[in-house]
Amino acid sequence: QVQLVESGGGLVQAGSSLRLSCTGSGRTFSMYQMAWFRQAPGKEREFVAAMSWRGDNTDYADSVKGRFTISRESTENTVYLNMNSLKPEDTAVYYCAADQIMSRNPGEYDYWGRGTQVTVSS
Repeated sequence: QVQLVESGGGLVQAGSSLRLSCTGSGRTFSMYQMAWFRQAPGKEREFVAAMSWRGDNTDYADSVKGRFTISRESTENTVYLNMNSLKPEDTAVYYCAADQIMSRNPGEYDYWGRGTQVTVSS
């Protein structure tokens, strides 16, 4: 089994930066594709970014491309989401997810963390 725990969320002003971390456990964790999703109250969970297990392929939603960067430190079993130039519309609970297949569809992911809140004020 794979267990994921997010951290690093908080309350920041627009234009600020945050780095989210997702630490995983499990014997096969390092071989899973990793992704970040976010969900605001009353809205569906949406794709943010994804990375192949080797870290040689990345994918970003248009809304965050150029501002967010996903990275992976396999030796620490940790995936990061570096968020720059944050906007109020980035406010959401951010979740990390893992699956054997890289995808933008949250329904394809089998393992999820419980999320970390990111709030961006105007």
